[in-house]
Amino acid sequence: MDLGPLNICEEMTILHGGFLLAEQLFHPKALAELTKSDWERVGRPIVEALREISSAAAHSQPFAWKKKALIIIWAKVLQPHPVTPSDTETRWQEDLFFSVGNMIPTINHTILFELLKSLEASGLFIQLLMALPTTICHAELERFLEHVTVDTSAEDVAFFLDVWWEVMKHKGHPQDPLLSQFSAMAHKYLPALDEFPHPPKRLRSDPDACPTMPLLAMLLRGLTQIQSRILGPGRKCCALANLADMLTVFALTEDDPQEVSATVYLDKLATVISVWNSDTQNPYHQQALAEKVKEAERDVSLTSLAKLPSETIFVGCEFLHHLLREWGEELQAVLRSSQGTSYDSYRLCDSLTSFSQNATLYLNRTSLSKEDRQVVSELAECVRDFLRKTSTVLKNRALEDITASIAMAVIQQKMDRHMEVCYIFASEKKWAFSDEWVACLGSNRALFRQPDLVLRLLETVIDVSTADRAIPESQIRQVIHLILECYADLSLPGKNKVLAGILRSWGRKGLSEKLLAYVEGFQEDLNTTFNQLTQSASEQGLAKAVASVARLVIVHPEVTVKKMCSLAVVNLGTHKFLAQILTAFPALRFVEEQGPNSSATFMVSCLKETVWMKFSTPKEEKQFLELLNCLMSPVKPQGIPVAALLEPDEVLKEFVLPFLRLDVEEVDLSLRIFIQTLEANACREEYWLQTCSPFPLLFSLCQLLDRFSKYWQLPKEKRCLSLDRKDLAIHILELLCEIVSANAETFSPDVWIKSLSWLHRKLEQLDWTVGLRLKSFFEGHFKCEVPATLFEICKLSEDEWTSQAHPGYGAGTGLLAWMECCCVSSGISERMLSLLVVDVGNPEEVRLFSKGFLVALVQVMPWCSPQEWQRLHQLTRRLLEKQLLHVPYSLEYIQFVPLLNLKPFAQELQLSVLFLRTFQFLCSHSCRDWLPLEGWNHVVKLLCGSLTRLLDSVRAIQAAGPWVQGPEQDLTQEALFVYTQVFCHALHIMAMLHPEVCEPLYVLALETLTCYETLSKTNPSVSSLLQRAHEQRFLKSIAEGIGPEERRQTLLQKMSSF
Repeated sequence: MDLGPLNICEEMTILHGGFLLAEQLFHPKALAELTKSDWERVGRPIVEALREISSAAAHSQPFAWKKKALIIIWAKVLQPHPVTPSDTETRWQEDLFFSVGNMIPTINHTILFELLKSLEASGLFIQLLMALPTTICHAELERFLEHVTVDTSAEDVAFFLDVWWEVMKHKGHPQDPLLSQFSAMAHKYLPALDEFPHPPKRLRSDPDACPTMPLLAMLLRGLTQIQSRILGPGRKCCALANLADMLTVFALTEDDPQEVSATVYLDKLATVISVWNSDTQNPYHQQALAEKVKEAERDVSLTSLAKLPSETIFVGCEFLHHLLREWGEELQAVLRSSQGTSYDSYRLCDSLTSFSQNATLYLNRTSLSKEDRQVVSELAECVRDFLRKTSTVLKNRALEDITASIAMAVIQQKMDRHMEVCYIFASEKKWAFSDEWVACLGSNRALFRQPDLVLRLLETVIDVSTADRAIPESQIRQVIHLILECYADLSLPGKNKVLAGILRSWGRKGLSEKLLAYVEGFQEDLNTTFNQLTQSASEQGLAKAVASVARLVIVHPEVTVKKMCSLAVVNLGTHKFLAQILTAFPALRFVEEQGPNSSATFMVSCLKETVWMKFSTPKEEKQFLELLNCLMSPVKPQGIPVAALLEPDEVLKEFVLPFLRLDVEEVDLSLRIFIQTLEANACREEYWLQTCSPFPLLFSLCQLLDRFSKYWQLPKEKRCLSLDRKDLAIHILELLCEIVSANAETFSPDVWIKSLSWLHRKLEQLDWTVGLRLKSFFEGHFKCEVPATLFEICKLSEDEWTSQAHPGYGAGTGLLAWMECCCVSSGISERMLSLLVVDVGNPEEVRLFSKGFLVALVQVMPWCSPQEWQRLHQLTRRLLEKQLLHVPYSLEYIQFVPLLNLKPFAQELQLSVLFLRTFQFLCSHSCRDWLPLEGWNHVVKLLCGSLTRLLDSVRAIQAAGPWVQGPEQDLTQEALFVYTQVFCHALHIMAMLHPEVCEPLYVLALETLTCYETLSKTNPSVSSLLQRAHEQRFLKSIAEGIGPEERRQTLLQKMSSF
């Protein structure tokens, strides 16, 4: 507050003039000698000067000018006499009040106290008194009491009671610069405290203690001194009310009293102001409502930070009892009459009621001596008796309905409890949509920028606008616009709190179901916002994007989120940006209580209803996968708090577990979601899989693998997952087993054993190879169950393995079971190889094993996944190395015996022949009906994969030949020979197969010719050219039998270019 300088100004000139006139009136005596009886004759010019100052400054701050003048006067009164020249010089420079104080004649305390009384400035008196140092404060109040108790008039009594009331209501004014300056002056320039008279010893207190307590004790003593001068019912009511309030608040109330609720607080304000409005004698009767509310709040908000000394409490109780006995009958008669409607009478009854309630609690919880307990008990009984005889005063008062206006005044002036009142304002439906209510909301929007308040306002608006009240549509739009502005100004966590409340109250449709008609342009805003988002998706614009979506998502959460889900899948590259926006709203993890998917979160429901099972391209599936990952493990942008909207367990429950079946179209995508979820959450500290029922999940995967064992027997429409994806299912099963095993300690031992037993029993229904995949998982608990025939060709330990009778594994099927074991994993393949019983020194046993191996290979190959086939490929090489497998090489594609060193390529040639024999077997009359067209496509792809690796091996051996076997051992001719054999074998197989499945083999044949051509050109010798010409004619003769015509011509043309 800047009120200008305290030196010469118009107001100070007026004040100076008032004192000069008073001085003239009192001449020849000095004003410092003025007594109480002289004031009526001499004091009028001073009072009028003060009133003129206040009136002249009415356009600015009249109360502040009155305060400034009283500070100057009090500073003058406290100024020591005489003042030394050195003190004068110092204070002239440093003391803010010294120069202006010198304009005023020397005065005494009588003038100060009488001026305060004439101006009815009890509140200012206490503000200034409390700004003084503690001892000076007590001394000044002591002087005041001496002043009042001498020649006590009715005005003295009234002022004394007002001062006492103000002391109890005082809360300090720490932000007032005038008071701060006055306090600073008093602490710095007033004489030593010993020069001031001390209050009685029993009233001295610790300077650090609550400063009000000694003052109240002094005022109580003052009351006892002026009791006989308190005349008239109003004054007596006021005195009793003051005393009752003092004892209630500063003695009987608990150390940490609970504040009354905001509703009770408003009711109290309304009651006080209603009484003032009906009491024409009350000084606040004519005041504006804002001033009434400000003062009423002080009246109803008495609090204490300390307690009166026990001595003071019981002196007060005895005196209150004495006054009630002495004045009780008179006051009861007045209160029961028509005169008993003043504020003083209301205060008396209200104060005594509060005292009575607290006295009972005080007696129950406080340890008192017998005498003290008797004092309080007798007083409490006396109070109860008084209240019984005057109960109609509080019960029969007719109150105006001004609570709404009071609440708005509290909010408008930001009074102590205005935020609590804001909650009532936002919730009270009777007040809503009045002109005053709308105006208050509009002018105090900043106060309503809290999530709970925004929610309450929305609830009120929805309830009122959908009720029978006739409210103009424009007004509803205006209020909704104001509320949405408050919402827009909230922090992101605050917006999430509002969104959570909206979803909880109105579900997925949000505000739209009740208020869409009043929310202008939602659909246009939706389209415009998302057009902008998809066109300029960048982290730089993320905060703006989140703010735009925040408004849309509370109006219609379902439409907004579904639109984002759809765009994230359809618009290439936008999924990460849109996921960042979505994860900024963790409230979307809301679980709907009703609906088709009541156990799922709102986010999951939107994904399932919008995009799941509706993908039109592989790119959309890929974007969906990445979107799920971003929603589970959000990227944390700078400055924007985000949280996962999907938990891994619910992703598995909703998008994986129901679709782990071979006949479900989504099974491939579900497997990809499965592996992504496992890998993305592998580092989580908590064992999240526990909530997914891991053992049923394992069994579902095992059931899926079991269906692969009967893959080609199933109708085409039930084969929605290719055999290539079997490897992914196997990998997931292995990873899942690792995770569950690593967290076995999260199960109790009993539950762990029961779960393993349950899974083991369930696996008995499936193909035995499925159970073998869980060998490590069951280790130490169950033996591996395999066909009994496997024991015929392997040395299996009965401690680890056990035989079971399996249909289809009769005599002679041991090698088939052995090969199926080798497909399961590289570790088991190595183990099976080490346990195999074949006598290498017995040619007949090797021959029989080799025949059996070919038969088993034919039976296993069509049902192999790429990785399983690769294991068999490696196994075959190992068998060839160990000379356990014999593959005789025929001369069907050799024109002459080559004089070459084919030993380095022996395995490659044997493998090529073995593959040819395998397909001759598969294409034979007994096997050709095993597979549908897709099955032939599958085995051809497996073959081409192996032949491609074989060609790579040939190139590697040929390139390394000179370094491995010496410079003279060039293997070019040998490699060319191998290429011709592979080419011939590939064409031979093509000739046996349906043309529709031969495309991969045709491409491989061309690749083989390219290898031949490239290598042959490295040797331009005459003999090499001659050999190449012979081989070219030979290869062309082989190619002549290939169809269709286009492929044949391409192959011939390729060979002609050699």
